[in-house]
Amino acid sequence: MPRNSELEATAKRRSLKNGSGLLMSISVLGFLGFLAVVLWINYPKTRLQPEPLSPELKTIVDHIPGKTDALIYIGLKDIRQSKLWQNIIPDSLKKAQLFQPKGRLDSLMKAANINPSLEVDTLLISFKRHGYKEQEYLGVAWGPFAEKLPKTFLTSNSRSTENIGGFQCYSLDSTLWLCSLSQRKIVLASNRKMLKDFLIPNGSFFKRDSLTSVLINKAIYKSHLWFALPSAVWTIGALQSLTSANRDIKTLGNLNSIQNLALSVNFNNGIEGQSEWVYATRRGAYFASTFLWGAVKLSELSGTRTGGQTKQLLNKINIQQNLESVIIHTKLPLELFQHAKQIE
Repeated sequence: MPRNSELEATAKRRSLKNGSGLLMSISVLGFLGFLAVVLWINYPKTRLQPEPLSPELKTIVDHIPGKTDALIYIGLKDIRQSKLWQNIIPDSLKKAQLFQPKGRLDSLMKAANINPSLEVDTLLISFKRHGYKEQEYLGVAWGPFAEKLPKTFLTSNSRSTENIGGFQCYSLDSTLWLCSLSQRKIVLASNRKMLKDFLIPNGSFFKRDSLTSVLINKAIYKSHLWFALPSAVWTIGALQSLTSANRDIKTLGNLNSIQNLALSVNFNNGIEGQSEWVYATRRGAYFASTFLWGAVKLSELSGTRTGGQTKQLLNKINIQQNLESVIIHTKLPLELFQHAKQIE
């Protein structure tokens, strides 16, 4: 009998529910949890297949000089033909100036009676930092420009003209050069060198700027709106502008640690978009995705101040860490906007 009592006591002491056995269980579970996190961080997830650039647009991008800090594309004609634009956007907004040129370009557009929001079909613009604050730019616009910007009009409104690469170019002032590439295509540049390097390219942009080329491929949707921001300064500025009205979001996701960013949106059957935030390390991307996911899920809970429609929108957001990236994807169907419009 004493022998049996001693065995029972030993078994009790070694139970995983008591003493050292409990500590061992916690240690093993903690190690397994840590191992699972490490595996998840380093496991590449499945990506959506990006839409390709059209051959014409690919040729234009390939002529962009130097490297770029920001490359922005807006397919205004395709947006105007989308179901969201035609069925949901109010007429007052359709006729409004969606963007307003400044300085000499604004006065030129007014003199030519051009409404950029209605008459520009497509716009591609590249920005490049020059010095501490100055931004150089080069933009290509598609639209019915032949009638409104004839040679006589451009000559009379320019300081000088010059033939560059077989194209007639116009210096409108010290910060604006313009060249007509075809009946429906013009190129604008902040200086002569940018324009010359575009018209007489030296090498391929896709080989010269490999980072932006990768980010272009991370922009999933190519028809309506996309941009690639290889510059950390541009990336942080863009995100701070988007989150300026929400202090809580600004403190999440390690916004100041993001290296570069790609975003693309399609408006045809609602709003379907994806943004990819690229961090220096996989660990940084993992913690950012965890914080963002937690913030979204907390906002969805009942009892919070978040409104019902906003909770519906948040429920459509998917956040995932993929190696050094945080990928945020959303798909908001047209019915969601139609329902909101009926409530108003």
